[in-house]
Amino acid sequence: MVEKPSTAEELARRLHEAAASKSAVMPVGGGRASGMGGAPSRCDVELHTTLLDRVLEHSQADMVVSVEAGITLEALQEELGKAGQFLPLDPFNSPGHTIGGLLATGWTGPLRQRFGSARDFLIGIRVALPDGHLASAGGRVVKNVSGYDLMKLHHGALGSLGVIVAASFKVFPGPLHDATLEIRTETMDAAWAAVDVALALPLAPAALELFSEKRVLARFFGSPDAVNRMVGELGWKKGDATVWAEHSRRASESWARVAVPRRSLRAILDPLPAGSNWWASPGAGIAHWSFAGDVGTVREVRRAAEKLEGSLVLMAAPPEVVAALGAWGTPPATIEIMRRLKQAFDPEGILNPGRFVV
Repeated sequence: MVEKPSTAEELARRLHEAAASKSAVMPVGGGRASGMGGAPSRCDVELHTTLLDRVLEHSQADMVVSVEAGITLEALQEELGKAGQFLPLDPFNSPGHTIGGLLATGWTGPLRQRFGSARDFLIGIRVALPDGHLASAGGRVVKNVSGYDLMKLHHGALGSLGVIVAASFKVFPGPLHDATLEIRTETMDAAWAAVDVALALPLAPAALELFSEKRVLARFFGSPDAVNRMVGELGWKKGDATVWAEHSRRASESWARVAVPRRSLRAILDPLPAGSNWWASPGAGIAHWSFAGDVGTVREVRRAAEKLEGSLVLMAAPPEVVAALGAWGTPPATIEIMRRLKQAFDPEGILNPGRFVV
């Protein structure tokens, strides 16, 4: 059954009805991250949020915005752009991500280098729970810190504890100057050296991407004087700003996100098979790897990442690959706490069964 409620209250009611009948529910946003996680063990109801697509409040002076979870990132950016503001989210496999989907999956893009993930500027959240209640945390002001931090609990939980129906964010002013630089090198050693030079600048890049084809992209935000000085010091070729929109469309039928301490990122990428296609954010310690069907190689890379206190998560892969590898890797030390939280929020286990770690 496919349900498309048009209000948060209706969504909560339908979620409660499903819980009462012990029907398994899969929350669906834009569907851009549908390949992430394990295969659902069962699904009786798809609960779509796409009709929850309103901007609830935008205070330009306070630089905060509240939206329903089904609004697309592109629609929100267009609205914020009218006031010279933006939300620093640029996830891969774009366009089409919904705000609720981005919060549930925790996806980020190159701008994480400067701004962090959505959890760093998320200030309020509203979630529908299986018992039919709508729970709120945080608020619509930046300095709201009362109560338990349920915002971080639901961020990245893949809809396994509740369905996000609305969120509030601190937003940012559009940059006075936005410059893109590019360099292509002969060797990977030279590419990594270029990365080190860019990261050591007085004004660090807002985004810095390294590609397996020995190409480096840097993006600088700031005043014209400051940005132009960095452009001069770096001495790379000026690039077209549209390259970032093109980059955000990257995805693959089989790809994984590798996260390790940033000083260890090269130790993970250098041993990848010759000809591997990957792109990385060296300043954040994150790489995305478009791998072939070699399960053994992926398992070795995951083992190496976990040895460095990192992780390898499958973003999308054929069902047989997900079944052989598992989507998430070795369970964390906090797995028992996660199970207790799952039991408290979703005692019947109806939300996304089998898709998340618990």
